[in-house]
Amino acid sequence: MKVLSPILACLALAVVVSHAVLSPEQYWSYKLPNIPMPKAVKEILHPAHFGVFAELMEEKSTSVNVGGGGVNVNTGKGKPGGDTHVNVGGKGVGVNTGKPGGGTHVNDPDPFNYLYAASETQIHEDPNVALFFLEKDMHPGATMSLHFIENTEKSAFLPYQTAQKIPFSSDKLPEIFNKFSVKPGSVKAEMMKNTIKECEQPAIEGEEKYCATSLESMIDYSISKLGKVDQAVSTEVEKQTPMQKYTIAAGVQKMTDDKAVVCHKQNYAYAVFYCHKSETTRAYMVPLEGAGGTKAKALAVCHTDTSAWNPKHLAFQFLKVEPGTIPVCHFLPRDHIVWVPK
Repeated sequence: MKVLSPILACLALAVVVSHAVLSPEQYWSYKLPNIPMPKAVKEILHPAHFGVFAELMEEKSTSVNVGGGGVNVNTGKGKPGGDTHVNVGGKGVGVNTGKPGGGTHVNDPDPFNYLYAASETQIHEDPNVALFFLEKDMHPGATMSLHFIENTEKSAFLPYQTAQKIPFSSDKLPEIFNKFSVKPGSVKAEMMKNTIKECEQPAIEGEEKYCATSLESMIDYSISKLGKVDQAVSTEVEKQTPMQKYTIAAGVQKMTDDKAVVCHKQNYAYAVFYCHKSETTRAYMVPLEGAGGTKAKALAVCHTDTSAWNPKHLAFQFLKVEPGTIPVCHFLPRDHIVWVPK
């Protein structure tokens, strides 16, 4: 039987104990000293309206609003003036009622899951159709019509120990629905079902994926894939505004030239992040100045190898390019996070 050295044994014990006794904020400071916590994380640590933690610890059911992805933009494609109109979009946050502006269909594939083909709804009706753009269009002076919507349903992180006790798999859906008082077949149920399904799908070739059900597990995954983390960043906007024309200002900053972990907030009863590590990702922090005076720092991710993506993915159908031929970029919604290695 192999015996751990005293030092390794202490380290292993420290990890176990830290999950049990440290709050999520303390765990961040413990694992990521001197790295500022991005706003996207701070906003969903302890929202006042999400009082589920104590009840879950007592094994009670509770009714929880399912949070959605958060940025929608009208494309404006084809208008005179030569501007580029980009949809900075997340996952669907509503059900299409058949009325103008009715929202995204619940069963539309996540545009950040590159294994899926675009649905007819996304191609012809969904505002997410203009989500993607080309790297060459990202330069100072370029203009884009954007709408950074703040997600008002901020599903919160569960503490690590609580999240570990709650099943997260398709074969446990009845138990999960009961836990959160979600009616099977309802909009919330379909959103949760789709999130679990996407988390259970295999990663595309060349990437590794993981769905983090707590802040602690997202921290651990990012460190395990990147080694030392230099930054964790998210898109930030000064204030909520209507759609307006943004101009890319001077100072576009390349955060990483190849390796990164990108975590996308999912639609679920509590905070779940779909994280994937790629060796072919360039991440940028892009300063934007709105026509109305609003300033933003928007995260843009460019995928330099799309050869393993579904050939009918939304990006290729909108940009009219072939898989693996040219870098494909997209801005990230305000509740997504990029982890940058040292």
